[in-house]
Amino acid sequence: MLRRDLLATMAGLGTATVLGTVPAPLAAEEAKIPTIAGPDPATKTPSFKAPPGSVDTHTHIFGPASTYPFSPTRPYTPPDASLEMFRALHAKIGVERAVIVNATVHGTDNRVVTDAIAQSNGNYKGVANIKAAMSDADLAALGKAGICACRFAFLRRLGGVGDMKVFRTLVDRVAAIGWHVDIYLEAGTIQEFVPILKALPVTYVIDHMGTISAAKGIDDAEFKALLDLQAGDDRCWVKITGPERASAGAPFHDAVPFARKLIDNAPDRVIWGTDWPHPNVKIMPNDGDLVDLIPLYAPDAAVQRKLLVSNPERLFKFEPRS
Repeated sequence: MLRRDLLATMAGLGTATVLGTVPAPLAAEEAKIPTIAGPDPATKTPSFKAPPGSVDTHTHIFGPASTYPFSPTRPYTPPDASLEMFRALHAKIGVERAVIVNATVHGTDNRVVTDAIAQSNGNYKGVANIKAAMSDADLAALGKAGICACRFAFLRRLGGVGDMKVFRTLVDRVAAIGWHVDIYLEAGTIQEFVPILKALPVTYVIDHMGTISAAKGIDDAEFKALLDLQAGDDRCWVKITGPERASAGAPFHDAVPFARKLIDNAPDRVIWGTDWPHPNVKIMPNDGDLVDLIPLYAPDAAVQRKLLVSNPERLFKFEPRS
């Protein structure tokens, strides 16, 4: 993919969320939006016991649409994945805290995230979708509500139109208020993005292990570029998420060497998450199985604690747990 094509398909830059009455032509387009599958409802109890204070740093809440309407210009329609389901998931897998990433389906309406944070007794933080039209007061209000970062998705399938001037302006604005930025890259574009990411004036987190493909092997040039970026830029963090996106199939063990290499490469700048409820995956994982991959990624208990507790505490400004 050419850089000009990729940068013209950034999701969420300058795309307003339209709520309320939907005009008839837009309603007709909305009817064409594809529906995706929901998560595995039979979450297994994992064998691995996460340490106290563990954080699931990449999760979503969808709806209920009756309370938190989906954007009429969304790229897909998920089934509701409510706060109640979210809490039940974490109770089952033994994770106490979470970071909620606002998904494209809710546009730049971040209430589904901030309302959940408000009910969490300090156990949740959030990553917002923002747009250029938001004022400094709007961003400050989101920060007060528990938002620590904003997300930019450079994926064609998520739609949206933007440009690098808008992107850089928004990055500068959130840097000024102490947020970091979350970056979701199209597969096979890490090398294209290295100079762009290195020029950012802020900490950045790369989603889903850089959307690597396990089938390409550990010596793939894209993965090597990610490792070099991670090792060489102390503002670069990587999420150990999405093994089901990288893998040829369950139990996703072919993704383990990549996760382990990233953790060994920069153990103080890696974080873990489930990606529940797993939108747009080809293979729906069971979240209990995903938890049981953690000791394969990080066999050492001290490193597990960094991955699950102390690193996310530092990045998302959670109250430290002893």
